[in-house]
Amino acid sequence: MAGLVSRPRPSDRRSALAALQALAWPRRLGWRCSPACCPRRALGPALVLVPLALALSALPALAGSPLSAWRINREGQLELRTAPDLPVRAFYEAGRGGIGPRIWFDMPGAPFRTRTIPGSGLVRQIRVGKPTPESTRLVVEFQPGTQLDPSSLKLVGTARDRWRMELTGLAPYGLQALGEGDIEAPVSIPAWRQGPIAAPQPRLGTPVGTLSASGLPEVARGRFKVVIDPGHGGPDPGAVGIGNLRETDVVLDVGLQVAQLLQAKGVQVLMTRTSEVDVDLPPRAALANSSGADLFLSIHANALTMARPDVNGIETFYFESPRARALAQAVQDEMVAVSPGSPDRGARTARFYVIRRTTMPSALVEMGFVTGQLDAPRLADPAHRRRLALAISRGLLNVLRQGP
Repeated sequence: MAGLVSRPRPSDRRSALAALQALAWPRRLGWRCSPACCPRRALGPALVLVPLALALSALPALAGSPLSAWRINREGQLELRTAPDLPVRAFYEAGRGGIGPRIWFDMPGAPFRTRTIPGSGLVRQIRVGKPTPESTRLVVEFQPGTQLDPSSLKLVGTARDRWRMELTGLAPYGLQALGEGDIEAPVSIPAWRQGPIAAPQPRLGTPVGTLSASGLPEVARGRFKVVIDPGHGGPDPGAVGIGNLRETDVVLDVGLQVAQLLQAKGVQVLMTRTSEVDVDLPPRAALANSSGADLFLSIHANALTMARPDVNGIETFYFESPRARALAQAVQDEMVAVSPGSPDRGARTARFYVIRRTTMPSALVEMGFVTGQLDAPRLADPAHRRRLALAISRGLLNVLRQGP
């Protein structure tokens, strides 16, 4: 991608008219823009554009990409449909010499592919690239001499996954309709934003009795917030082990149960996913960091080669802090206690993205090996997953009781 989407030169930064105005959050959704999401010279959340210079036709969206659809219409509106609640920064740079003005957007999550697309009318070119391996930059470059008023360029969130920018002064002339995807598709709202987590419906084995938080430690109701991160999802099943046991099914079931148990104890729970969808790593960490959560726990199942069913065990990882170590050890001890015979592989340090990039005490649990002759049948058993959910919840609640 060298040269496809370059960073502005220092001289260009000085000559630019600075970044765009702060995002106008829709008041009806009760959103607030945090400094981590919207720096002073940047423009607020959520978009990834993967443009093609085509008439407005319903092209298929890119599954797993942060961008679902986009279009520029003849009336001078740039519209986006994205994955919900992703942070984005937008910037403006004035034209100089033979180069027209540009608007560009930086956001978490890599594009499926980088590209340069010819524009039409006043839009000279659209480029999608990766300024870092874990981020996307969309650049809309206009023809030389195009006049844009940066003070009027404001990205407005019209829903959790809808965004609009008025390209004031360019309509009704000079713009051709361009776009990709179905911009009118129904709004996708994460389940954890809609209210309490519903009782989980396990996909594996036969459901067991009613989930009860009776006997779990008590904490001050309404005081704490925890982010639960079931790993993988959607087109990424994670590890696949004995009997076609999929990691994503195991961890989502346990994660939903943990959420329900914590909520029953008065803990507010945010989930990075509540269904089989693909969520990239940066949005998982960004959700935790922007929420002001007290703890973050990522839930996984381990794997080795199918030729090594003798390898089994439970382990929990943390990054650096003593509080994170205490969290990892508390959850590890509880999981081992309900998994007799499964080796205790300990609580130890690691550099996994979601525990390294989160700002609160964080841990990543591996509940057993889907390739292990001991662990796999247990992970496939709804009753054992219920025991793991109770154990994880007990560990989390014990840490919350200890306070900061």
